[in-house]
Amino acid sequence: MTTYEPPTDEELAAMEELAEAATPGPWFIRFLDDEHAMNLVAISTVPDTGHHERWPDFDHHELVAATLVQQPRYVDVADERWDENAQFIANARQDIPRLLAEIKRLRQLLAEKGRQDLEA
Repeated sequence: MTTYEPPTDEELAAMEELAEAATPGPWFIRFLDDEHAMNLVAISTVPDTGHHERWPDFDHHELVAATLVQQPRYVDVADERWDENAQFIANARQDIPRLLAEIKRLRQLLAEKGRQDLEA
């Protein structure tokens, strides 16, 4: 199991900068299909319709990333966790900013508690 060191303030700032620079959210998983992508699992700025649209019936400008493109096979992770990876990526768009805000809030509380302890 990997162990992680707490992020420094500089690392948190860098993570926040990356999150702010990314395409605005929320992001969603889309299940699309076409003769080139074949069963495309994508991360999109709009929700999935459940119709597995084929291009050109979906707007490629709505796609942020893909976790499965089978024809030709150029996005196809060996462990076959396409849907799980897509869910992780899509959720990261809203989860990372929330986690960063919570870390900052907790650090602020700890700093205030430390000042109170010093004053007592």
